Amino acid sequence: MKTVRIDFVSDIACPWCAIGLASLEKALDDVGSEVNVEVYFQPFELNAHMPLGGQDVIEYLTEKYGSTVSQVKANQENIRKRAAEMGFLFHPEGRKRVYNTFHAHRLLHWAQAEHGLDAQYMLKKELFATYFTLAVSVDDPNNLLAAVERAGLPSERARAILESDEYAQAVKDQKKKYTELGINSVPAIILDNKYMIQGAQAPEMFASALRDCAQESNH
Repeated sequence: MKTVRIDFVSDIACPWCAIGLASLEKALDDVGSEVNVEVYFQPFELNAHMPLGGQDVIEYLTEKYGSTVSQVKANQENIRKRAAEMGFLFHPEGRKRVYNTFHAHRLLHWAQAEHGLDAQYMLKKELFATYFTLAVSVDDPNNLLAAVERAGLPSERARAILESDEYAQAVKDQKKKYTELGINSVPAIILDNKYMIQGAQAPEMFASALRDCAQESNH
């Protein structure tokens, strides 16, 4: 059976990306042994120019989308409910700020480059949990290192990366690659470098696409 490659283009700061991954996981449980997959997490930054310390989340969302405070809060509640349906828990009081995620992306690149896809997958989940479930800063090295440790990766090596510019250019190059493919919103899930699924779709949709892709690969 041929393995289906999944490139999951996303940002740690994107709630729909966390929901999309949870939905994809349900789809993978559904297809089970019918489909072999390899998941690669690719970087995208929603807030590339966000300064250290971040910005108040309500202020950020009202400025970015022109929404009212009540609209933002209603949307946040909708997101929280959708996440809960997928089994992903948001902090009950919500996150207070939006943060720059570049260093988190560097650590994700390191995890895959030096420890493999499973390690990257574990770290991705821990970083989503850091941002949305714990609702703490991901531009604070201590919080990033705590996520690294929870993922079972060596924190001293991660600390050395954070204190340098290691993997910075690699992340920038990957970001550029996917931007040039026309991706301007996330999550974007690419199957076998051919088919793109945009957004946090339902598990059934992901499962159907994976089965179709696997059957095509077998012919």
